[in-house]
Amino acid sequence: MRRSVSIGPIAFDATLWDEPTTGIGLYTRCLASALEGLGVRLVRLGAHGSGEHPRGDSGRTAWTLGQLPGVLQRLGAPLYHAHGNFNLPLTRVPGTAYVLTVHDLIPLLMPDTVSRAFRWQFRLWLARSLMLAGQVVCVSERTRQDLLARFPEAEARTVVAHNGVDHVHAPVLDSISVDFLRALSLPRDYVLYAGSLDVRKNVDLVLDAMERLRARGRPVPLVLVGQSWFGSGRVEQRVSRLRSEGHDIRSLGYQGDAVFYELMRRAAVFVFPSRYEGFGLPPLEAMHLGTPTIVSTAGSLPEVCGDAALAVRPDDADGLAHAIDRLLRSPEERRALAERGKARAAEYTWKRTAERTLAAYEAALRR
Repeated sequence: MRRSVSIGPIAFDATLWDEPTTGIGLYTRCLASALEGLGVRLVRLGAHGSGEHPRGDSGRTAWTLGQLPGVLQRLGAPLYHAHGNFNLPLTRVPGTAYVLTVHDLIPLLMPDTVSRAFRWQFRLWLARSLMLAGQVVCVSERTRQDLLARFPEAEARTVVAHNGVDHVHAPVLDSISVDFLRALSLPRDYVLYAGSLDVRKNVDLVLDAMERLRARGRPVPLVLVGQSWFGSGRVEQRVSRLRSEGHDIRSLGYQGDAVFYELMRRAAVFVFPSRYEGFGLPPLEAMHLGTPTIVSTAGSLPEVCGDAALAVRPDDADGLAHAIDRLLRSPEERRALAERGKARAAEYTWKRTAERTLAAYEAALRR
């Protein structure tokens, strides 16, 4: 039954709506769809060219700080929801409550993985946003605990609303995508890593495991899908060196959804040994598609994946190599893990995310 909503139009942060897809951009679009499915009317603010109040050629930061307060004042919406970890206006707009989604605190937890300028922007703007937010939505309990360890004063206003994964469907491939996949000539049992190539994602551990397996006479083909990011140059250089030494490593860069999910669906094993995640959507997507998954024991990954994925310490290359080898040798274990993964992933729906977010809206409006 659809929930009855009567809190008025919600001013909705759409600053990443038209941009190349990131985790926050995906969150923005999926949450919007689910909220509208519950009967919530949204007014999308700050997209590059779409929505009710696009920002045009203005940068996201300049628009949020300089123009958004005036837009909110003219709009008169009872509530504004920002999605970018820290990007609320720096001042209150009379009559408009604020809600902020925090996905992770990576610039504070792992400062070497971002630029110094962004680290300072994150720290100062987050502190100010937490002073103004009527409710703070965290995408995992891990993120909530990390936030409260640094900002305990926000505890009474902080709630958890896990992401959904039911945006993932069996891929429908056009002829170009089919030809592209055929041209790759991928082996039957390849290992897939999907995500950016930055230091935090710990791609080095995957490469360490590949080296160990090859040294034991068990070479394994590896496919890497994801864009370059801050600090990814060293990983890319290492991949080139390993390929020159005879390792079968395919670096495919960023891929659109259809090809991306088809590569994920076809993989024998999906690996994601990140050093930290605020949520960790790629392994949950793989589990949803029925791909046996190996994650690390770091960040939110144990919370999200539970016992439906194998887990190794983020510094345990031997453990990762052993887990990969074990799954590749056992189709029965892969099938069992795939079934557990699909059952676990079915618990994460965007409707549930929207329901918990709507409860946060109502709490913010009562303050």
